[in-house]
Amino acid sequence: MTIYKEGRVLRPSYPVSAAERAAREELAAAYRIFDYLGWTEMIFNHITLRVPGPERFFLINPFGLHYREVAASNLVLVDLDGNPVRETAWPVNRAGFVIHSAIHGAIEDAHCVMHTHTTTGMAVACLKEGLSPTNFYAAQLYGQVAYHDFEGITVEEGERERLVRDIGAKRAVILRNHGLLAWGPTVAEAFMTLWTLQRACDVQIAASAAGALQPIRPEVFEQTVRESGPAEKRTCEDVFAMLKRLIEARDPSYRE
Repeated sequence: MTIYKEGRVLRPSYPVSAAERAAREELAAAYRIFDYLGWTEMIFNHITLRVPGPERFFLINPFGLHYREVAASNLVLVDLDGNPVRETAWPVNRAGFVIHSAIHGAIEDAHCVMHTHTTTGMAVACLKEGLSPTNFYAAQLYGQVAYHDFEGITVEEGERERLVRDIGAKRAVILRNHGLLAWGPTVAEAFMTLWTLQRACDVQIAASAAGALQPIRPEVFEQTVRESGPAEKRTCEDVFAMLKRLIEARDPSYRE
């Protein structure tokens, strides 16, 4: 039965399936991995994951917790309108929800969406030319990075359509003057896209500070994109599994 409480639609009897439990552990691990890598911003930013099933529900972090506090049990399950599916002690950050729900709702393969405010990621997002195709990682993403102009804090429903239009089918996204975003059909694939984009930004900012950037010959890009690791599902899974092992050894509480 649908229950309305304070304008929210709740389904307190909605059972936690085995698929949802697995998704919760996978997503909680991703939050701890981001913490391990230093990709955190106080209680802000989000990684979301769609739960398998007939209804398009997705998991998001409880607004108020640091990434190292996120666990499988405290992730919030919401629908595409931002309504929590079950009773929760934590709110959901509207700014994060608008971005993530737009992508989950419009792109069929966008099962996982990741967004960061890293220093070098934001620095590149603030550059007029954006990502420069002048390093090993940027070359792997050549022609595959989407851009979306800054429209202020992302709480306006109208921005959703423009965001999705700008993204198209590109899995790596630079939100101008804002930060980085990546999506994929799995957590592992979204992660490798974001990691590659982040490394490209790290190297660009470091190289730019040292001197003029050395261009890459245009004919090299096609081969680099074709042979790049992030395009291989097995590579993505192996990298993410390795990081999960590190997190497991460090602090297995993400599974709680």
